[in-house]
Amino acid sequence: MTDYDSFQNYTSPTYGTIFAGHFNESDRYMTTRPAGMTDWLLAYTLEGNGYFRTPAGEESCSAGDLVLLRSGVPHQYGTVAGSHWNFIWAHFPGMIETNYLPEQELIIQSVGKAQMQKRVYQALKNIIQDSREQRSFWLPICENEIRGILLLMAERGRRKGDPRVEETLHYLSKHMRETIRIEDIAESVGLSSSRLSHLFKEETGSTIVETVNAMRIRQAALHIRNFGRTASESAYDVGFHNYNHFAALFRQQMGMSPREYAKLPIS
Repeated sequence: MTDYDSFQNYTSPTYGTIFAGHFNESDRYMTTRPAGMTDWLLAYTLEGNGYFRTPAGEESCSAGDLVLLRSGVPHQYGTVAGSHWNFIWAHFPGMIETNYLPEQELIIQSVGKAQMQKRVYQALKNIIQDSREQRSFWLPICENEIRGILLLMAERGRRKGDPRVEETLHYLSKHMRETIRIEDIAESVGLSSSRLSHLFKEETGSTIVETVNAMRIRQAALHIRNFGRTASESAYDVGFHNYNHFAALFRQQMGMSPREYAKLPIS
């Protein structure tokens, strides 16, 4: 996205809904809210530097940093002197997922690897587009994007393990439909197959095969409930080529057969 909004002519909607924008501002940019906000703010820095001041003090953010500002906190934020601040942001009402994060006035977290940066940026771009177009289901779509970002923040805040396990999980999600070979994953993260298998089991409590199969079952369940796919279609969608094996794993994980799951009423 190369077109920027300008805070000077930006008119925000009434609080209590979701709205978003993309600013690229000089060090003249500043926003002050002495009484705080009734909603929450996510801000992701693409380039430059910004600062946030709350009663707890002042913190700065730079490229790759994701900021969460809590509802009701008096604050001021703006561009660091002598810099510019290119950032994408979203206001949103309270969500239960914020309970998974520390009860701090302000959280600034580095997003980390390039693929995760792209993921967060794309989610916020989607929120901008969908909140402006406001098609039939725009609000729950935007809420899901925000929930995803908040859960990624919560997960990243709690993870203290080896980054190669995180890379393996990313590999599994990306190649879920394909035949998974531990040798290929090990080569991609720079470990031997035996060392990766041991490290992954030690940190996650599950084997690589168990983990990718659990991912596949969760995805298949979503296909069955939300996209009208049959049990056999869903099995193929997520990478299973043996339906009986899929059905056995599905029952083990979900507590019922795929066809029983498909008949459940949608709440």
